[in-house]
Amino acid sequence: MNSKRFGQIVAFGLLAALVLAGCNPIQAPDAATTSAVEEATAWTAPEDAVVAVPVDVAPVLDGAADDAIWAAAPVLPVEVKKGANNGETIVNLQAAYDSDNLYMLLSWADPTESFIRSPWVKQEDGTWAKLKDPDDKGGDNNLYYEDKLAMIWNIGGSIPRFKGMGCFTACHDDGPDAEVKPYGNKYTNEGMGDIWHWKSVRNVGQIDDQYLDSTPYSPETPEAGRKSDPKDGGGYADNQTEDKTMPMWMGPEGYPRDGAPGYILDADKVPFDDTLFVAGDMVPAIIKSPITGDRGNISAGWKWADGVWTLELSRPLVTGSEFDVQFDDLALPYYFGIAAFDNAQVRHAYHTSSQELVFQP
Repeated sequence: MNSKRFGQIVAFGLLAALVLAGCNPIQAPDAATTSAVEEATAWTAPEDAVVAVPVDVAPVLDGAADDAIWAAAPVLPVEVKKGANNGETIVNLQAAYDSDNLYMLLSWADPTESFIRSPWVKQEDGTWAKLKDPDDKGGDNNLYYEDKLAMIWNIGGSIPRFKGMGCFTACHDDGPDAEVKPYGNKYTNEGMGDIWHWKSVRNVGQIDDQYLDSTPYSPETPEAGRKSDPKDGGGYADNQTEDKTMPMWMGPEGYPRDGAPGYILDADKVPFDDTLFVAGDMVPAIIKSPITGDRGNISAGWKWADGVWTLELSRPLVTGSEFDVQFDDLALPYYFGIAAFDNAQVRHAYHTSSQELVFQP
């Protein structure tokens, strides 16, 4: 066979092989290949982050924490320390979300439920006086107060260095700030933070929605950068007469005379009748009702039992308020700081860096 004929036969064979290969059906990847691809593209939560899991049913905000969603949400323990009274504890954080809201569950050990928040006490001479911490030099009550918890969120990444330092970027406790307040002041050098401030005595089914800006302390701005979101109505107020010498209101018939539960609901208050009380009787110094408006958009339920606070909350992912963090991109992380107050006005236990919230797809 000459070389030309041999070349033709080889070329024909190659062409036939290509045609036959093209007629074979495309094979689907085997299970092992599919698993490998899925694993390579699977979402992985960052280390030490609070992971919000997607849910279809909202939890009941009652402080019982017995909804099925919490069994599926991972727990991140965060140690806070150097606070007054209890001093230190571990706050356990969980999160979930649906198309409209973010839900969070927080629990932490606190050996006492603190609700005797500077009540009025009738004196032997018939006058009235509030219980006071004798060591309080001004805004620093650590004896007759309430339990609290606070989170500060970086709004739109506007606070520099917040990711690493958390709330410490806004703490000012030296120089002039230490001279006017024993625990300093809170304000940013730049940017705004969203404060979620839970107050066990003063709130009614809500967390007080506040914010932090760059206003420094001055006699005209004693709260410095800490402010409250606008509200339409409701909230809490001091139970006192115009001259601040005695209570203005009392609870309905049968109300406790030992300062419990620390408040009188606005809907239950009745005009104060001094003749019904004897020396040593206590009357709560707070009148409260649910907040309406921007300041009241964080719903919550809580319970103290067996030395543990359990707090559940719900907030819309997007509120549209300039004073709120907006969870409008669920692919992004959101940073916050956290602090626990044990019967303390300002001397909270704290964590020295920020926490990260992420949304599991």
